[in-house]
Amino acid sequence: MSKEKTPRALADNEAKAVTRMIRVSPQKLNLLAQLIRGKKVETALADLEFSRKRIAFDVKKTLESAIANAENNHSLDVDDLVVAEAYVGRGMVMRRFSARARGRSGRIEKPFSHLTIILREVAA
Repeated sequence: MSKEKTPRALADNEAKAVTRMIRVSPQKLNLLAQLIRGKKVETALADLEFSRKRIAFDVKKTLESAIANAENNHSLDVDDLVVAEAYVGRGMVMRRFSARARGRSGRIEKPFSHLTIILREVAA
């Protein structure tokens, strides 16, 4: 009596991880997504480890989560994984105001982002 299981959106040799509501602008997060896109997993982890950007820690956590998903949920070989896709989406924007001269106000926007990383297993 239950409904049918939804088919898997990804291919059999792919795994993904999503982190939502990261407190950074999408433009800044996309710089790190570009850094790891298309690289082998070990290289991408090393690049994020030594990156000087504050948000690199959250991107690294998402990448490690995708690796764990690939290994535990989909039985993929970690040594053959490549970052197939890494893309950024816009989240909500908190709007605050700052008092300005002559009774005016200036708007301050504090954006959030979503990060999706898809890993693909390629034959060595």
